[in-house]
Amino acid sequence: MEALKELQRQLDQAKKATLSIQQLTDIDKQRLLQNLSRLLLEREKEIFQANSLDLERIALTDPNRDRLLLNAHRIRELSASLLVIAKLPDPTRKVLYATKTPEGLDIKKITVPLGVVAVIYESRPNVTIDVAALCIRSGNVAIMRGGSDAYHTNLCLISIIAEVLSVNNLDTSIVQLVDPERELIKELLNASRFIDVVIPRGSQALIEFVRLNSSIPVIETGAGVCHTYIEKTANLEMALNIAINAKISRPSVCNALDTLLIDQRIAVSFLNGLAASTEFSKVEIFADESAWVILNQAGYINLSHAMPDDFGREFLDFKCSVKIVQNAGEAFKHISRYSSKHSEAIVTEDLNLQEKFLNEIDAAAVYINASTRFTDGSVFGLGAEIGISTQKLHARGPFALEKLVTEKWLVRGNGQVRN
Repeated sequence: MEALKELQRQLDQAKKATLSIQQLTDIDKQRLLQNLSRLLLEREKEIFQANSLDLERIALTDPNRDRLLLNAHRIRELSASLLVIAKLPDPTRKVLYATKTPEGLDIKKITVPLGVVAVIYESRPNVTIDVAALCIRSGNVAIMRGGSDAYHTNLCLISIIAEVLSVNNLDTSIVQLVDPERELIKELLNASRFIDVVIPRGSQALIEFVRLNSSIPVIETGAGVCHTYIEKTANLEMALNIAINAKISRPSVCNALDTLLIDQRIAVSFLNGLAASTEFSKVEIFADESAWVILNQAGYINLSHAMPDDFGREFLDFKCSVKIVQNAGEAFKHISRYSSKHSEAIVTEDLNLQEKFLNEIDAAAVYINASTRFTDGSVFGLGAEIGISTQKLHARGPFALEKLVTEKWLVRGNGQVRN
C-alpha cells in the first residue's frame, strides 16, 4: 500500500514537472547535461560501490552480468555520450509546416515534447543515464522503472541526476525512478492521466506484457532476433570476421547474431573455417542436420542438434543457431518468417542481390557485408538511444532524441470567425 501511494505521488509530481522543464532554454538543457557528464566521473567510486552490490547477486556465468556491469570504461563512455547529446540540435520548436489562410489565419505546425515518458527496462543501468539525458534534452519528464537486479546502481545514478537538477534550482521530479516491485507495473501502465507514452526495453516477454496491459500508447523497442546470411559469392574471410564479431563481441545485446544462414555451395568451406576459429569455439551452436554433420566432422565440440524453437530465438548468450539453405530465396523466406524486424545482414559480392536484400528484407536496419552489431544510436550519430524500435509507427530503428517529440498546431488570428 505504501509503495502504491508513493507511485501515485511520483506520477502527480511528474505531471507538474513538465511545466518546469519546458521553461528551460536550449542553453539551459545543454548545461544540465554537461554538469551531469562531469559529475558522473567525479562519482565514479560511488557508482562502482553501488554496482558491486548488484553484481554480488548475479552468477558469474549469467549472460545478464555483462549488461549489468558498469566499469571505468563504460562510465567514461556514458559521460562522453552526455556531451554528444548536449551538442545535438534541440528537436523541439522546429517549424514543420507554415501557411496563411484566405481568412488571414497564420498557421504553423511545430515539434513539442511528448510530455511524461515512462520507460520500463531490465538489467542495464546505462539506460538510466541515456533515458534521463535524452528526455532532458528534448524537454520531457522521465519516469523510469528499472529491474530489481540493477536496483542499487539505478538508485545511485538517479541520486546523481537529482543533485544536478537541484543545484540548478529545478524540480527533481523531472527524472524519477519508481519502485521495481512487480505489482506496481500494471498501475504504471494504466496511469494515462499522468503518462503520455510508455516505452518497454528488454526481453520479448516484457515487451509483450507492456503491449497487452497498457492503456497508454506504447512504443516498442523490440527484441533482436538477428540473422546473417552467408551467400554463395561471399568473401569467406570477410564472412567469418563478420559472423565472429556479430556473435562474440557482446553476445548479451539485442543487435548480436542469433542465426547464421549459409548457402549450401559454400557451407563446407565456411563451417570448417568457423570450426577452426578459437574465438567462436566458446559458442554453443544449435545446427540443423546438414550443418551438424559438417561441424561434427570438423571436430566442433560445442555442438547440439537444432530444435524448431532454436530458430526465431533471441539467445543473448554465447549461443546461436545455424541453418544451411539451398539459395537466396530460401534464406529470404526464413528471415521473413523468423525475423523480429530488428537487424538483418547479408554477406555477398552479388550487387543485384545486395539491392534485392536492401529492398525486400523488412527490418529496422539492413546490412550489406557488415556486422549487425552496428545498430546503435551512438554509432548512427544520434548520441544515445532509448532502444531499437521494431515497429513502424512514429519511430523505427534507434529511438533517440529526434523522435522524443510530437506535433502541435499554432494558429494566430485577429478576430476571425468561421462562416
